[in-house]
Amino acid sequence: MSYIRQGKHTASQDTDPSDGILLGRSQAGDERAFEALISRYHHSLLNYIRHVLKDDELAYDVLQFVLLKLYLSLPTLGKDVPLKPWLFQVAHNRCIDELRKQRCRPSLRFSEFFSEDESDELELTESIQDSHPLPEEIVEQHDLHIVLQQAIGKLPPMFRSVVQLRFFGQLSFSEIGHTLKMPTSTVKTYWYRSLRRLRSTLANSPSLS
Repeated sequence: MSYIRQGKHTASQDTDPSDGILLGRSQAGDERAFEALISRYHHSLLNYIRHVLKDDELAYDVLQFVLLKLYLSLPTLGKDVPLKPWLFQVAHNRCIDELRKQRCRPSLRFSEFFSEDESDELELTESIQDSHPLPEEIVEQHDLHIVLQQAIGKLPPMFRSVVQLRFFGQLSFSEIGHTLKMPTSTVKTYWYRSLRRLRSTLANSPSLS
């Protein structure tokens, strides 16, 4: 499958066909429709898998597994199945399998947790995903990432999964619910409890004082 290292978005979501339409065309043998589905979710899937596994080579292997699973599942997937949560469920389960094998910790890429308001979360996410830090900030960020890795490792597994899917998969609360098979209200509870736990851990960290 040569598609997995592409994934460039070439059209706006307002004019793109829905997942259901592309899925139906893919099931009918339209390879371009299948490529469009891959392009649509390639980046967010890879971003999520990378941050969970902290291993680029393994992340591409897991991504290839997810896309192969999608291809093989085409005949049985219903057009009304929410595809994004389905893809992330496959990715999540595969990542969990890899983590169990290798006992590696997830790598986070966010700088602070001080808001529980969803309206403030967008600004937080933008600051988290800044890929052009100043040179003098790199060492500070590296130290912060180590502290965050330790903080995230102290979260219960389900809390950790919600945080990863929310930030790195960019899934909505309802999509996370579909992925982890839990009510949306429970996802939100885990999310805000995770923020409080991480905030408390960071506040008590000597490295950040």
